[in-house]
Amino acid sequence: MAFSTYLASSLWPALAALHRAAPRQCWGLSTPQGPEPSLDLRGIFPPLATPFSPSQEVDYAQLEGNLRRYASIPFRGLVVLGSNGEYPYLAPRERVEVVSCVRRALPRDRLLLAGSGCESTQATIELTVSMAEAGADVALVVTPCYYRGAMTTAALVHHYTEVGDASPIPVVLYSVPANTGLDLPMDAVSTLAQHPNIIGIKDSGGDITRMGLMVHKTRQEDFQVLAGSAGFLLASYAVGASGGVCALANVLGDPLCQLDHLCREGRWQEARDLQHRLIEPNMAVTRRFGIPGLKKAMEWFGYYGGPCRAPLAPLSPAQVEELKSTFSANGWL
Repeated sequence: MAFSTYLASSLWPALAALHRAAPRQCWGLSTPQGPEPSLDLRGIFPPLATPFSPSQEVDYAQLEGNLRRYASIPFRGLVVLGSNGEYPYLAPRERVEVVSCVRRALPRDRLLLAGSGCESTQATIELTVSMAEAGADVALVVTPCYYRGAMTTAALVHHYTEVGDASPIPVVLYSVPANTGLDLPMDAVSTLAQHPNIIGIKDSGGDITRMGLMVHKTRQEDFQVLAGSAGFLLASYAVGASGGVCALANVLGDPLCQLDHLCREGRWQEARDLQHRLIEPNMAVTRRFGIPGLKKAMEWFGYYGGPCRAPLAPLSPAQVEELKSTFSANGWL
């Protein structure tokens, strides 16, 4: 049994008991006690895939086409230049141009989070300022990791504090150990949550205990926790997460927004059933087949996926069939 499936199933009895015992107005999820957030991050954010032409140039026309399709889905906002946006493969000029393109197309009531994390503090600050000038509402700053052995709590707190001090827009921390080999330490998160310009974290590690502890440790701060994957979204909400930045939302945006809605309404049975149908497709477009799988799946749902930038390679015909069968087996195709 997949861990996420087991987790969702094991949480259900506790959620059902809470549902039965609580007053009706408390059945849905609520923000943990603490100050009102300066910027509400509740809801679903797709980390946009960056479209490339057959010659591997950024295809801005296809990006705008995808954005028109996403406009009909009730996302809280969009993330650009995250891991699924092939951020490491874009030149600094391209990064800024992508943010500018998305900002022009995005309604002002939807948030734009832009990845700006670099290996050095100075480069991160410079790119964060550029992202703000291009129209980003929030900077999403991944942990520096090339010298991961030297990335102690003290070093990371210093790095993020400098970025938070210099950034003209709020900062969200980004911990993605599958890509960086580095989990942002809990004591660093607790310390950084006290910074007035650091308003949250996207945690993609999938450790629900850790996420619940983050929510608990930062409950008195203006700080929100975002789940970094659709596979553990329900479980994350159950321990107090505010929203989700989910690769699968590039493909199944409406169902993920529906899962968000069901959790907030306290409709746990329906939420659990929907969550179960999302686990395997999510694993397929993340851990199993990665960005090439995500882009291939986008094409089946009317979006432009297109090629990845080398050295990311396209799926083999056998992998395409396996990916398609995963979506079909769960009722999406």
